Amino acid sequence: MTGHHLEDFAPGQTFVSGRHRIDLAQIRRFAAEFDPQPFHLDDAAARDTLFGGLAASGWHTAAITMRLMLDSGVVPRGGIIGAGFDELTWPRPVRPADELHLRIEVLEVRPSRSRPDRGMIKLRTVTLNQHDQPVQISVGNLVVPRRPSAGGDA
Repeated sequence: MTGHHLEDFAPGQTFVSGRHRIDLAQIRRFAAEFDPQPFHLDDAAARDTLFGGLAASGWHTAAITMRLMLDSGVVPRGGIIGAGFDELTWPRPVRPADELHLRIEVLEVRPSRSRPDRGMIKLRTVTLNQHDQPVQISVGNLVVPRRPSAGGDA
């Protein structure tokens, strides 16, 4: 299996992703199944909301972010195993025709004291639109395996 071990990460390390263009059909499809609110489904109804027009669900943005993360090179060995978020915000809406991409920074790397075969990394992931404006900001913690030689029993 490919991916990075804990020892491959260092605070300050950065990763970038490719791009994903979101269209009206994607926004409506996701919303119809997972977040069927008028401001995600109907442009006319959305105009009278705080969004002022159709906007993608924040959860749709989070799902796209996950996909872009998988393609970014930040992926730990064994996959992206989340241990929770310290922060998750959506500072502006995602609109049809937006093109999203990520900037990811490693904030912390810490070996586990109780499980020598793994550790945690803390990442700040900023999802940006085509104007480099943040549409989602998250600080999350991932479980990452250590190299067998560095982790003892692994």
